[in-house]
Amino acid sequence: MYWPKLNTQKIKLKIFEALSKNANYRSENILGLPGTFLDTEVFYDGEPFLKDAPFLSTLIANPNHIGCHTLETDHEEIFNGTQEIEKDLIRICAEEICKAERHEYDGYVASGGTEANIEALWIYRNFFQQEKSARLHEIAFVYSQDTHYSIPKAANLLGIESLVFNVHENTREVDIVDLENKLNDALFYGKKYFVLVLNLSTTMFGSVDDIGKITSLFKLRQVNYKIHVDAAFGGFIYPFTNADNAYTFLNQDICSISLDGHKMMQAPYGTGVFLIRKNYMKYVCTEEAAYVPGMDYTLCGSRSGANAICLWMIIHAHGSVGWTVKMNELLQKTNEVCKALDAMGVKYYHNPFVNIIAIKSRYITKDLAKQFYLVLDTHEGEPKWYKIVMMPHVKQEVIDDFLLQLGESVKTI
Repeated sequence: MYWPKLNTQKIKLKIFEALSKNANYRSENILGLPGTFLDTEVFYDGEPFLKDAPFLSTLIANPNHIGCHTLETDHEEIFNGTQEIEKDLIRICAEEICKAERHEYDGYVASGGTEANIEALWIYRNFFQQEKSARLHEIAFVYSQDTHYSIPKAANLLGIESLVFNVHENTREVDIVDLENKLNDALFYGKKYFVLVLNLSTTMFGSVDDIGKITSLFKLRQVNYKIHVDAAFGGFIYPFTNADNAYTFLNQDICSISLDGHKMMQAPYGTGVFLIRKNYMKYVCTEEAAYVPGMDYTLCGSRSGANAICLWMIIHAHGSVGWTVKMNELLQKTNEVCKALDAMGVKYYHNPFVNIIAIKSRYITKDLAKQFYLVLDTHEGEPKWYKIVMMPHVKQEVIDDFLLQLGESVKTI
């Protein structure tokens, strides 16, 4: 895993060079596109500081990155310069972080993990329909009770039934007996094709599904399945804190991965990343988008090129070495909180490679939860867990204050 750290000047030159390769709404005879630069009544592009602000300049220029630029198809050449930056970003995410073979993947910058997850499930539904003549009632989406709500949302949109398996309460590990029983029932009632959504850090707990244990069960049953990895939270931390992990494209069972830049990357909202092996995007080609060069393969259609520029800038501002250091520093802070919780006798769940701690609710008063904006596992009934997330904005004095007040609360239990 390696990509270079670039200084501010080199990053700025690279982005402005890319913008210069795009067509310019202000100086060229662009008559046919239903787009333009941002409204000058609100976004004035003559401000002197913009010459040192490549992201803001891209935002104002408003390039449209519609389509999937890793495909060997035509593209909207008017924005070719910034599209090349997005392709390089996808290369880093796929090859360097997720260990894909060179050029053996496709991908694009989505609006977030939710879109990327739905894109994946849309592809696999169509794959089974087109390649296996599967009927909708023969397909099932398989995922744990801790899985992000975007997956049942996708099931609802795509008309596919869900097979939701339980996890053990304290360890958040797959209840393999429950999964086996539900798989047997699904096969008995006519399910033949399965899309497994596995978590590389669940939103609430930071837990990671045991891919080997789950796939062994499906291989034993000799059923057709595809695997999508929801790494929306964990994708930009877990590979850097646990380099030797099974959640990469080196694992031939994994077909697609989603990541979110607007979590650990500190990018603006709307910077998700969708990655998939070659020869799968074709199953969601929207041929009706005939006026778009190369047509469209994405869920969102038109999308801001500035979001891709932003992620590329962040990745290169740190470099792979710097990002590894940053993520491990967050993990070290998380581990120090765990040690303090252990000393208090507080029960919690923590994946050793993720910066999330879920604390049993009996130790947390409502006032404490409100004061520190703790997130609870449910708003329906009494919560069982509250979580804290060790993000870059969290100061040591805030941690100390929280632990001090938690300690006082524990004494009253």
